Amino acid sequence: MATSISHSPADTAALGEQWGRAAQSGLVIGLSGDLGAGKTQFVKGLARGLGIAVRVQSPTYVLVNVYAGGRLTLFHLDLYRLDTPEQIAAAGLEEYLQPAGVTVIEWAERWPGIAQSPKSKVQSLESKVAGQLQRLRWLQIEVLSETERRITYEDPGA
Repeated sequence: MATSISHSPADTAALGEQWGRAAQSGLVIGLSGDLGAGKTQFVKGLARGLGIAVRVQSPTYVLVNVYAGGRLTLFHLDLYRLDTPEQIAAAGLEEYLQPAGVTVIEWAERWPGIAQSPKSKVQSLESKVAGQLQRLRWLQIEVLSETERRITYEDPGA
């Protein structure tokens, strides 16, 4: 598990951009953090790193935004509006766990069966697709102050 401190939204986006430049098809990133922590800022940077030039915004009301036109397609999911495991299961989002591109899931801890520790989240999410995830990263963004965020991630799929 690695930890870094972001001192601005630009720092958070820069981390996302770095990940986007290195991303390979099949990567799934689970994002966790409070409202305003910087999850979408991270995704904006990720998209930039993938070479996606369009404006990225949170898919809070539509559940999924698909961004093509870059080196890889980005599937951006947001589970914030889904309150129960039944709603998430009924949304039919499992296909995005094996992407032909990169999938990012905001509020990933809401996915049915995902426990509270990052290691448990990873193991549970992997079991959802019978261990067939090619790559999985879990990223937690914690608000420390108005401008600072603690970003903790693990990359068990590496």
